[in-house]
Amino acid sequence: MIQQHLIRKQRITLIVLTIILLITAVLSLGLGYSTLGFGRIVPVLMGQGDFKEEFVLYSIRMPRLLITFLAGMALALSGAVLQSITRNDLADPGIIGINSGAGVAIAVFFLFIPVEPGSFAFLLPFVAFLGAFITAILIYLFSRDPRTGLQPVRLVLVGIGFSMALSGVMIVLISSAEREKVDFIAQWLAGSIWGTDWPFILALLPWLVVLIPFVLYKANRLNILGLGESAAIGLGLNIGKERAVLLLAAVALAAAAVSVTGSIAFIGLMAPHLAKALVGPRHQLFLPVAILLGGWLLLAADTIGRNLLEPSGIPAGVMAALIGAPYFVYLLMKK
Repeated sequence: MIQQHLIRKQRITLIVLTIILLITAVLSLGLGYSTLGFGRIVPVLMGQGDFKEEFVLYSIRMPRLLITFLAGMALALSGAVLQSITRNDLADPGIIGINSGAGVAIAVFFLFIPVEPGSFAFLLPFVAFLGAFITAILIYLFSRDPRTGLQPVRLVLVGIGFSMALSGVMIVLISSAEREKVDFIAQWLAGSIWGTDWPFILALLPWLVVLIPFVLYKANRLNILGLGESAAIGLGLNIGKERAVLLLAAVALAAAAVSVTGSIAFIGLMAPHLAKALVGPRHQLFLPVAILLGGWLLLAADTIGRNLLEPSGIPAGVMAALIGAPYFVYLLMKK
């Protein structure tokens, strides 16, 4: 049973995070290359704006804001699940190669498979999931010792190796491609939020609607997995089944996110750690906080990045890496 003061602490944290998130959202809507002052946001939302203001708000700023927030949520939850099932604080879908697997699948799909423009956005998450899932299975098999089970440090090293190898595959794929397609792949690799249109939100949203409640439902099983294999078996948990199902959910969340945002790392690393520091290590407490933190971190990174250098800005993936890479080194030295 969770103590009442911890529940109150979680609720206060969620309220504060929601307020910070709303402030960041207003800043994201009001700042940018196209002029839309903060004082005009509410009138435009009430239908009192001109054509240019409505176009900027509804066709550019708002879809980008929602895509960024939803993708950050998915990456944070994916990272939290990966860290729990592998018992490795350094696990992140971008660091251990899952994002790279999704990227290779997207590159093959985009370069070589003809598809109708209307169905492109909805097929991308499935394609990314297939590539990420195959990569995750290979990483898991290479990281697992038949005698001692999954090795956390080995997982990180194998994942980084796969990530580098798949990056090489990506270079081979785009070396002979058309310039327009190469530009798209380059944007994806940099983590530039490219799927900034309403169809991409509709393509991403069903994955989150299904998988976020599912992972929250599995919170207690994640707590048990965190106790170690011996304790989990003693409590009657089917470790192999639970790990496989939760790994599938984590891969699906990461793949769906990066299919519309590009390759973004470190959000799934930072958000769970910050959430645990705020409300403690129990999954029922820190998972909702990590989800909000992940959405806010990516939204803040994108808002800052696209306003530093106008008009193109700095990709959100680069901004996230500038913050996350030093944190990863700190955790690596600490652990």
